[in-house]
Order: sequence, then structure tokens, then C-alpha cells
Amino acid sequence: MARSRLLPDTAVFASVRALLATGGDKAVSFGAVARATGLAPSTLAQRFGTVAAMRTAALRDGWQALAAETEAALAAVADKGAQGVLKALDPVAAPVALLLATATDADGRALAADWRRQVEAALALRLGQGDKAREGAAILFAAWQGQMLWGGDGFRLKDAVKRLT
Repeated sequence: MARSRLLPDTAVFASVRALLATGGDKAVSFGAVARATGLAPSTLAQRFGTVAAMRTAALRDGWQALAAETEAALAAVADKGAQGVLKALDPVAAPVALLLATATDADGRALAADWRRQVEAALALRLGQGDKAREGAAILFAAWQGQMLWGGDGFRLKDAVKRLT
């Protein structure tokens, strides 16, 4: 009979992402994750097989959690415009930089693209219909993510929303 898990995978994945955020790929090993979680390195090896598989699973879990949080935030602002969507997503999108920086495999890139499409679709709904709305949503998304990643002293997203509507 298999032992029950003392620590769920989601908690292990959160520790892996924290290690990635502080030290990059080199910071993630069975030993480092074991120290962070209190699990034995051999337990982690049994669960995930390889460090690469553990890292990939942690990133996939991060994208799935982000998509779920995005969906909840979008539902909360269903009656708001594009600017309201971006404001609601600001706190949700905090881990995007880490997830993007570590999305080195095809699955990670596909999950990133799925999330981008989810946000752009919500923006397009609020900007109107057709190609112009989809194009405006893509521009707003790029500007918003640019501000999140690089800082936003150049312009206000509120002004960009006004120009695109």
C-alpha cells in the first residue's frame, strides 16, 4: 500500500517556482527543493523522476493557476471596460515574468500563448467587434505586459485604452 502524500504537489511546485525566481534553473535540484519543502530528495525523485520533469510540472502548474486566477478576475469585472480588465489582472499577473522567462519548452510556450489569448479575448470583447477590436486588444496586451516587465513611466495605459476605443 502506498503512503499518503504529506505535502501536495501544488506546494512542491510553489517551492520550485520560488527557487526559480530567486536563483534560476541552477537553483532547482532535488536537494534544494527537499530543503524548501521538508521532503526527502528520494521522495521527490520518486514523485517526479527527474529534476527537469519536476521543473516542467511546476511551470505547467503555474500557468494553470494563472489561467484560473485570470478567469476569476475577469468574471469579477464582467461589466467593466478594457481598463478595468487590466487593473483587475495586475495583481494576478505578477508571476508572468518568471513563467515566461522559464518557458523554454514547447508546452510552456503553448501555455503562455493560451494565457495571452485568454486576456486578449477579454480585452477585445470590451473594445468592440471585428479585426479592429482584436488588433487593439493585442496592442493593449503588449503595452500592459511591457509595463509589467519593464516599468511604465512612458505613458498611462488609461490613455492607450482611450485611443483604441
